[in-house]
Amino acid sequence: MSPLFLLILVTSLIRLLMGWVMGLGIDETYMVAASHHLELSYFDHPPIAWWLTHAAMWATGGDAPVIVRFPFIALFALTTWMMARVTTALFKSESAGFWAALLLNLSPVYAVTTGGWVLPDGPLDCALMGFLWFSLRAVGLLPSRLPWADWLAAGLCAGLAMLSKYNGALVLAGLPLYLATTQDGRRWLRRPEPWVAGLLSVLMFLPVIIWNADHQWASFAFQGDRAGGLRFQPWAPLVVWAGEALFVLPWIWVPMILLWLRALKRGPAEPTSWFLALLAAIPILLFALVSVWSSRHILYHWSAPGTLMLFPLLGAEVARRLEGGAPGLRRAILGTIAFVLVGLALAGSEMRFNWTTALFGPHLLARAKDIAGGVDWDGLRARLAGRGLLDRPGLVIAVTRWNDAGKVDYALHGRLPVVVLAHDAREYGIVDPADRYIGHPMLILVPDDHPQALAARLAPLFGSLKILPPLPIFFGGYPLIDLSVLAGEDFKGLQVGNED
Repeated sequence: MSPLFLLILVTSLIRLLMGWVMGLGIDETYMVAASHHLELSYFDHPPIAWWLTHAAMWATGGDAPVIVRFPFIALFALTTWMMARVTTALFKSESAGFWAALLLNLSPVYAVTTGGWVLPDGPLDCALMGFLWFSLRAVGLLPSRLPWADWLAAGLCAGLAMLSKYNGALVLAGLPLYLATTQDGRRWLRRPEPWVAGLLSVLMFLPVIIWNADHQWASFAFQGDRAGGLRFQPWAPLVVWAGEALFVLPWIWVPMILLWLRALKRGPAEPTSWFLALLAAIPILLFALVSVWSSRHILYHWSAPGTLMLFPLLGAEVARRLEGGAPGLRRAILGTIAFVLVGLALAGSEMRFNWTTALFGPHLLARAKDIAGGVDWDGLRARLAGRGLLDRPGLVIAVTRWNDAGKVDYALHGRLPVVVLAHDAREYGIVDPADRYIGHPMLILVPDDHPQALAARLAPLFGSLKILPPLPIFFGGYPLIDLSVLAGEDFKGLQVGNED
């Protein structure tokens, strides 16, 4: 068994285990719930991640965490294999390919979230690795016997990346930059192949364009607004880069960035490293630049598609240093493996068994309410039914935040309509807006310790509104949060004045 195959097998089994022991996060339950509706595209992101989730549920008839996560785990196994193959081919070193693949699987933002969660990043990174492989062949940096086929395959993978997540386009833009800045590349610009490949990727993106045109360009406006706001923050890029380093692991991110800067300095004279550096450049620089003026929060994983392109450089450098000795580097890698495995073991066992509360008492849990985002609200439907709260004809379940909608919808397995009583309803505002249910009774579930204030705020939306006993959500046998429960009659619609 080759080291690479063993790496893929072991890491995939670990992800399957983690997928079984850990509940779905907030974004995951939101995506799973929204995936019950098969659409051309979706409010937050392009559609591939939703389509994959829908397919997993359709094929198995279930929506358990490990089932909906399985397509993403399988895609990351393919991503790992392609990382090794690309690096081996570029640097003619199987050890370089192995180290690039291993380091990718030690970096939390890739190995944990991209590699094992229901998020658009998994399909995106897999498509980008395919794009990297075929575009390297297309421009002549790797041997190719059929340039037309490689250009079309690169366009196909670019289209898949654009159908996965919008920030993938920032990586794709590195290819025309390379063509414009190298002598061999400029020759390609006078040929039809790259233009046809680009047209193919745009045609594949048409479902997203059609969906947006039918929904007042809602998704484009939502993503574009993340660069909005106006305030001057000259030190913000340092905070963004520090956050990105933390997500990647600082001792992986810093050497990677140094190799990137060296590649940029050497420029087109070293075309392989120049190509990789250009693919990485826009995601690494753009979000840091936007943070200078934007009042919106920059999420640190947004640049991850860029740093993904730098793992071949890092793998080659690690292989070169290890071949020259460097026992300290080998110890650092072994220490990182141990660090990641211990971290996964602690996180997985805690999310499965809540052992910290068992050891230290419930007072510790009371200070960690944010953990509710990773706890499935199991038994919610049965407990509501046991109280007789689901018997009213035409009943609609309501929440006040899109974050909670996914949790409730997933716990109910999509068997009752769920609406968001707020103007920021995300996908729920598209497929099932609250105003569709004017006149219906609603059961309102909100993680809130102040039901009287909640009732006062929501009362204008209903003909009558009654506070019911709260419903606790348990984690490992201990109460984690209380859901305020309100029964509303004769829903009047959001237009009456709710401005949340």
